[in-house]
Amino acid sequence: MDTLTVEERSERMSRIRSKNTKPERVVRSLLHQLGYRYRIHRRELPGSPDLVFPRRRKVVFVHGCFWHAHDGCKVANMPKSRSAFWADKFERNKKRDSENIRRLREDGWGVLTVWECDTKRMALLESRLCKYLGSARMGSASGGKHGRK
Repeated sequence: MDTLTVEERSERMSRIRSKNTKPERVVRSLLHQLGYRYRIHRRELPGSPDLVFPRRRKVVFVHGCFWHAHDGCKVANMPKSRSAFWADKFERNKKRDSENIRRLREDGWGVLTVWECDTKRMALLESRLCKYLGSARMGSASGGKHGRK
């Protein structure tokens, strides 16, 4: 049973961000430090991806484990109250995510999903992102600040 009133719960839930979340900021900061440049929240693309690399035709979604029902993650637990509501909500979120990924791939975009829990293991996350994106200097005529002598 919920210990908060409906109004209190609603007020708390309304404060939860959908953009610029802590996990998203962690990923953006890491990528920027590594020399990658990107666009954020491109609304013309399905799902409005969190990070877009237009020249590479790649996108990265940074998903919260709870909200996107990350399978096997301890953070992605089912609330005890209103469990039917939450089960339906999580199922709709997963369907929407799958549809957005399908549409992006059909349009020739590469898609990577980074989970909130992935941001706790930075070395592994860095390796995974670099492998997915390739060289940070792609398309730079001068090699950028890392290529100068």
